[in-house]
Amino acid sequence: MQQECVECDFVSSDSWVILSPIEQSIKRKIEAVGTPLKDWDIQINYGIKTGFNDAFIINTEKRDEILANCQTEDERQKTAELIRPILRGRDIKRYEYEWADLWIIATFPSRHYDIESYPAVKNYLLSIGIHRLEQTGKTHIVNDKKIKARKKTNNEWFETQDSISYWEDFSKPKIVWKIIGNQMAFAYDTNNYVMNNACYIMTGNHLDYLLAVLNSQAITWYSYVTNMNKTGVGDVQVGGQNIATFPIPLYDANKIELVELAELANSITNKNINLPFIDSKIESLVSMVYGFTSEETNFLHSFVSSLRKSI
Repeated sequence: MQQECVECDFVSSDSWVILSPIEQSIKRKIEAVGTPLKDWDIQINYGIKTGFNDAFIINTEKRDEILANCQTEDERQKTAELIRPILRGRDIKRYEYEWADLWIIATFPSRHYDIESYPAVKNYLLSIGIHRLEQTGKTHIVNDKKIKARKKTNNEWFETQDSISYWEDFSKPKIVWKIIGNQMAFAYDTNNYVMNNACYIMTGNHLDYLLAVLNSQAITWYSYVTNMNKTGVGDVQVGGQNIATFPIPLYDANKIELVELAELANSITNKNINLPFIDSKIESLVSMVYGFTSEETNFLHSFVSSLRKSI
């Protein structure tokens, strides 16, 4: 009786996983050619933690109501700038996102807002209840009901829970993705959206190129077999520490295939394309960059296709 066996190398101190010979070859090539994202000139930050989304994240109707309650044009303009469009994790798809007409009252502590300059916003938040919004961690009894305040911080009652010192990054071109989902999905935003705490953002150089490689079947496969955390129902968790280990070939403007990858990803974000056709061109270029054989490319295609069909 013949038995199948797989050779495993347990010498490395890194976390290990049992892979078939073809998978071992693919993994070696990805890690040999790529540079972990933590060594790139990029910044990765998480979305906004408000501590009470029902108060700080509002729909368009409520935003319009708050703006209508402003007493002067100056207040109205300042308030319109304070209330920013927001994306949630569920809104982000592969190469695109669908805004759900939601807004965030972006009173980030690092901005040191004077709430008295925003009376319409102040009155709206007070209608929620200051005992619920204060950041003391205390429990209050109001009208015979227990009201639990937000967790204890040094921030004001009208501010978001986290300080958000990187608030300017939300106004920069950025790659965005949801932390938990049934597959990885990266999109590109140039419309100044804020993200909620179910998302991460990436800012820096060569984002169009990075978008193409991050959405490729090679990185999808790599994430599944190496460092990706999974939930009890099988969803993947793509945190900042996870993605920082992804090996991506450094961008080189003298390498035509890397330039073409950036151009293809840019054409997708401009919505001027047939996605399946461009996707196949991207996959061919990524396979070329990593040096995959046709057998390895077919293996990755089968893996990712079966993954997406199961969703």
